[in-house]
Amino acid sequence: MADLSTFDPNGAGNPNNGIFGLPFTEEDARVIILPVPWEVTVSYNAGTARAGEHIHKASLQIDLFDADVPDGWKEGFFMRDVDRKILMKSDYLRKEAELYIKYISEGQNVDDNKFMCKTLKEANAGSEMLNQYVYDQTKELLDNGKLVGLLGGDHSTPLGFMKALGEQHGEFGILQIDAHCDLRYKYEGFNYSHASIMYNALKEIPAISKLVQVGVRDYCKEEWDYICNSNFRVITYFDREIKDRRFEGETWKHICGEMIEKLPQKVYISFDIDGLDPKCCPYTGTPVQGGMETDEVNYLLRKIIQSGRKIIGFDLSEVGVGAGEWDANVGARELFKLCNLIVSSNK
Repeated sequence: MADLSTFDPNGAGNPNNGIFGLPFTEEDARVIILPVPWEVTVSYNAGTARAGEHIHKASLQIDLFDADVPDGWKEGFFMRDVDRKILMKSDYLRKEAELYIKYISEGQNVDDNKFMCKTLKEANAGSEMLNQYVYDQTKELLDNGKLVGLLGGDHSTPLGFMKALGEQHGEFGILQIDAHCDLRYKYEGFNYSHASIMYNALKEIPAISKLVQVGVRDYCKEEWDYICNSNFRVITYFDREIKDRRFEGETWKHICGEMIEKLPQKVYISFDIDGLDPKCCPYTGTPVQGGMETDEVNYLLRKIIQSGRKIIGFDLSEVGVGAGEWDANVGARELFKLCNLIVSSNK
């Protein structure tokens, strides 16, 4: 472990140290954060590919004392450097994808345009490469006994991580915090769209026994039908229904308890930041009015641990990059909370 004898946890974050100003190496740290700078298929606002760097900078402003897990940071949190090759590949394909998305949005037929066919093929090949990269990176970390969190990037990024977790842990469930269902089939023609992450996860990873979605408020008929025909493999708590229940007197404690009862013993947290009220994340890729407060999400996550369930991994995605760095500030604080809670869950 790192020598903490000269480290002052009450002092200002040292920019020469790692994430949250902590003096850990990857070898010393128990929790490793893998940044994945990828946003090829985003369908509205871009920027999330650069969230890792912005969150790292904002993390230096976070006090290390967390009342839920006061000494969690002492277990060691470390974030790997952003892979510049992945970022450059994302930037290149993103520019191509923007032309393609504009083309199909105008009602044009892709098959009539060789350039657009080539663009779609390249974007899909790039996503397959990214999935393999994430799988390889996270499997290595898991094999080395690390707890792993993935930092997007768009919400397509954690598929390879989920596959690695399934191989190591067997059956597990996903708690998805999100404004969207992400259950679309090949949205806009992209095999691994950010809007298809849960469709692909459920299709390709049999170890996922349950998906509990919380905060959804923007979805299509295709996704509604998928949920209704899933034989309760997918259970969705729509934002409107949650609020109606609370308006009519039910407590958040009761509703959270009901959500948690639907989850198996091992739980993966997939946190799309747009599950929050947009005032917390105005520059996220696809903001939607409504949503939750950070305190409500953190309460739910604490209750998962108190139930005796184990958090086996997490991702935080779709954190935007905008003026004032507010999104990065909120993202860094939620990342710190997730790191503390996964440590607490795996004592």
